Amino acid sequence: QVQLVESGGGLAQAGGSLTLSCAASGRTFNMYTMGWFRQAPGKEREFVSAINWSAGRINYADSVKGRFTISRDNAKNTVYLQMNSLKPEDTAVYYCARSPILSGSYGQVNDYDSWGQGTQVTVSS
Repeated sequence: QVQLVESGGGLAQAGGSLTLSCAASGRTFNMYTMGWFRQAPGKEREFVSAINWSAGRINYADSVKGRFTISRDNAKNTVYLQMNSLKPEDTAVYYCARSPILSGSYGQVNDYDSWGQGTQVTVSS
């Protein structure tokens, strides 16, 4: 069973930046697509970004395109989410997740089988 541990959340001002990290246990990290989701209070968990095993395929939600950048370091079993030009509406708990499926949009919660505990991101106006 893989363990995913997010870090890097915190408080930022609008227009600022944060970088989230997600460290994964296990030897097969480089075989899986990894994703980031977020969940604001009272809202459903929503897709943010996904990156396949080679970083050759990357998807973003329209709401973060041009502001967020996903990347991964397979040697370190870590996936990152660089968040720039933050907005108050980016405030949420951010989760990383691992997908066992081999193809698809990777934009649905059900595409993933393992989740981290989440890290809070709060953006003040």
